[in-house]
Parts: sequence; structure tokens; C-alpha cells
Amino acid sequence: MTTTMQSPSAWQRFWGGDVMYAFRRSPVAMGSFLTVLLCVLVAVLAPWVAPHNPQDLASLNLMDAQLPPAWMAEGRSTFLLGTDGYGRDILSALFYGARVSLMVGLGAVLLSTLIGVSLGLLAGFYGGRLDATLMRLCDVMLSFPAILVALLINGVGRALFPNASDSLAYGVLILAIALSGWVQYARTVRGSTLVERNKEYVQAARVVGVAPLRIMRRHVLPNVLGPVLVLATIQVASAIITEATLSFLGVGVPPTNPSLGTLIRIGNEFLFAGQWWITLFPGLMLVTISLSVNLLGDWLRDALNPRLR
Repeated sequence: MTTTMQSPSAWQRFWGGDVMYAFRRSPVAMGSFLTVLLCVLVAVLAPWVAPHNPQDLASLNLMDAQLPPAWMAEGRSTFLLGTDGYGRDILSALFYGARVSLMVGLGAVLLSTLIGVSLGLLAGFYGGRLDATLMRLCDVMLSFPAILVALLINGVGRALFPNASDSLAYGVLILAIALSGWVQYARTVRGSTLVERNKEYVQAARVVGVAPLRIMRRHVLPNVLGPVLVLATIQVASAIITEATLSFLGVGVPPTNPSLGTLIRIGNEFLFAGQWWITLFPGLMLVTISLSVNLLGDWLRDALNPRLR
């Protein structure tokens, strides 16, 4: 009598792999992942879990402005973390603000990853003048601080489209942050591609007549995505902070749909008057998201690098 052993499923192989084993053994990674997951859930489900809708201007009441948190003397139970200068519920504004910040941050990282990986593959695979031109462009971009590049692009976009809709304003902001952050991906992918293009499997594909673009897409790209994944995870926090900085300076998202940076800027106007909660809670939310994403990215870098195990 013979018994046949079932091969493990894809989920079983993933759960029993080295990366998930390292994840289960790291309390910092698990804590940061749960924190990021909670922030993403409250942001995505903001219309259903937020006590109020801070974006509905008709529902705001100036008589409710600058109320302290519920545990203070003049606080109300309907506004757990208090209200801002416009009567918006701080807790609800945090949920909606995190939604805007995460949307802009993730969109900017996805766009910068697409641009940087594509240009890095072309530069590393073809080399020559194309490689030299793209790398000099990267050097020029790196000579300017990312926030100044984002300010310039965002300012030009606002000058060209002064009466742009909210969706177009979001697009300009995402494009501004992405164009200031694609260089790291291009240089990383270019260095990895220079190593991969001389390996035997690439040479064999060339011999049998596989097109260069197909070689880059099917063979080289999967082998250079490890560092890109780590870099993208860390860059999410950087993109969120850049968006918060632009919004704090008043050139970010539209004021009718405030992000965490806009909420901090609004609270800064009332900080010296004693309304500390208007600034403190959005600042804590921004620090929590950024720190959790950075810790998760640091763990992922260590987990994917066999030399650090």
C-alpha cells in the first residue's frame, strides 16, 4: 500500500518561509505591522468609523470650535479629542487626514517606483550614452533637496492650473513628490542590473534570440525587486512626511480635504493660545505612521538580506 504525500500549498510555503519565520520572531516587526494595518483600516473605513464628517462644511458649527478633549473640564463626550478652530472633530479629522496622507504617499511611491525602476533598468542594461545621460540627470536631481523640487513642481502645477479641481490638485501633488523621489530607485536598480546583465541566464536568453525588453521584464526585473521593495517601504514614510511638509506650508492638498500636515498647520495657529490638542494629536498620528513604516522597512531590509541573518 503506497501513500502519496501532498505538496504544501503556496500559503504554507509562504508561512513557513524564512521571511515569515523572521517576522514571527520579531516583536518590533509584528507591532509595527499591526500599527500600520490599524492606521490603514481607520483611513480606508473613515466614512463608516468616524463619529463626524469633517469634510461636510454644512454640518460644522462655530459654537463647537476649540473645544478641549472629553476628559477635560469643558470637553464634550461627542468630541473625544476636542475640536479645532472651525468646529471639526479632531478624531474624525485624524481618520480623514490619515486617509489623504496615505493616499498621496502611496500614490507618489508607486509613481516614483515605476519611473525609477524603468529608467534604472534601461540605464543598467543598455549602458553607454543612455546610462551616462540618465546618471547625470540623477546627479542633478540629487543636488537639490527633495522638498525644494516638490515645491517647484507643485508651484508650477498650481500656476498652470489655478482653478484646478481637487482631483487634479492631488495629481499635481503626487507627481511633485514622485519626481523628487525616483532617483533612489533608478540608482539602486541600475547597480543591480549591471550585475545581472552579465550572468549566464541573461547571456543564454540573448543567444536564443529573446528580445531585450522581454529579457529585462521577464528575467532581470524579478531579480532586482528585492532592494526596490525595501526602498519603497521606507520611502512611503518619507513621501507622507513630504506631503505633510507641503501641506504645512500651505501648498499641499486642498484645505477643504485636510491632511495631517494641514491639521498641524491649523493647530499651530492656536498653539500659543493654549489649544494644544489641535496640533498634538495630528502630530502624534503622523509620527506613529512614519515610525511604524520605517521600523517595518528596517526589518524587511534585514529579513531579505541573508548577510544580516
